[in-house]
Amino acid sequence: MKILKTTGESAAATEAVLRELEMRGATNTAKVDGVVREILDAVRTRGDAALREFSAKFDGLREDQPLLVTREEMAAAWEAISEELKAAMRIAQANIRSFAERQLPKSWSFRPTEGMEVGQIIRPLSAVGCYVPGGRYPLPSTLFMTATPAQVAGVERIVVCSPKPATETLAAAYLAGVTEFYRVGGAQAIAAMAYGTETIAPVDKIVGPGNLYVTAAKQAVSREDTGIDMPAGPTEIVVTSEVGDPVGIGADLVAQAEHDPEALPIFITSKLDLAEQVVAEAQRQAEGNELALISLAAQGYAFVTETVEEAQALTNRLAPEHLTVDSGSDLRWVKNAGSVFIGHFTPQSMGDYVSGPNHVLPTGRNGRLRGGLSVVDFVKVITVQQYTKAALQEVGPHTIALAEAEGLKGHAESVRVKMR
Repeated sequence: MKILKTTGESAAATEAVLRELEMRGATNTAKVDGVVREILDAVRTRGDAALREFSAKFDGLREDQPLLVTREEMAAAWEAISEELKAAMRIAQANIRSFAERQLPKSWSFRPTEGMEVGQIIRPLSAVGCYVPGGRYPLPSTLFMTATPAQVAGVERIVVCSPKPATETLAAAYLAGVTEFYRVGGAQAIAAMAYGTETIAPVDKIVGPGNLYVTAAKQAVSREDTGIDMPAGPTEIVVTSEVGDPVGIGADLVAQAEHDPEALPIFITSKLDLAEQVVAEAQRQAEGNELALISLAAQGYAFVTETVEEAQALTNRLAPEHLTVDSGSDLRWVKNAGSVFIGHFTPQSMGDYVSGPNHVLPTGRNGRLRGGLSVVDFVKVITVQQYTKAALQEVGPHTIALAEAEGLKGHAESVRVKMR
């Protein structure tokens, strides 16, 4: 993990690093775009045959293994896990559901004038695909984070894809009531959900985090006819602090760094001594944790600014996936972040599992544009309007005036004929 100052002799070099970090989303996926395109095209053309071929190559899928996981397999996995883990899963699912229920938009209507009624109705998407990573670690938490908001939204068909699904992930699927679970992953799973194969029918939208290949595949299919939630690639963490505990900050950095060798762990402060302590702690706590050591060495930075205000501005510039700040008062300056964690007693890992807010979060500076996955990603807000004849006669002339100003005579006439 490197300490970089934004002022003095190293200012130019630090700025160069920051510009690279600003481009991290596009630069990272560019590395794998060619391979991903080949996989997508193969699955689109050859269906199950290509899906099985890539799943065998990358994930060890055997010829005798069916793509679809049965409910009986999920039930057996549930019975195989400990009571302690069952209790933790129930709490996590309940909190995620409660949070999603509060996020759900409502139908409403009102009358701007007598006889004119406008409003909105809420309708769920018909079919969604939930991608649950399964490469380095089992991630049952991601199954809850993706499937539960979809259930709250009322999505009729929920598809889960996960490579080499672990017992814990299958158990989570059983608890969540998942009925369509496929043991496939990577770009090939995204292709199957987007285009469909003989076994897997296509979905309307694909959600969930993944590695660079999954992220690049999601972006590619979104340019065609399948919706996605967001680029949710390798984990990012920023801790911005002036008074934090180096041990706690180091622990948060290591926790997120261990997700992926491409993870981005960053500390921002105006205090050089705090930066030095945090870097030392992160290195100490990462000992024996191979993935954390790799990402800390490759992408780990402690930026030391001249002022507190500069530290805050730099944080917003990076628009991190996870952001930890010192206190609730810091929220006043936070503009760009996927999810915010406040204070020493709010480790980011709590948000990964049981708090309720979603852990599928925007990466690659997409925190400038949106927050994390939510129930809103699984619904459509459809606007509605209705006029009586009297209301049309009252308001219609304004539409006629605007239509004629734009030279759209047909628009104007469509109002006139109904006003008579």
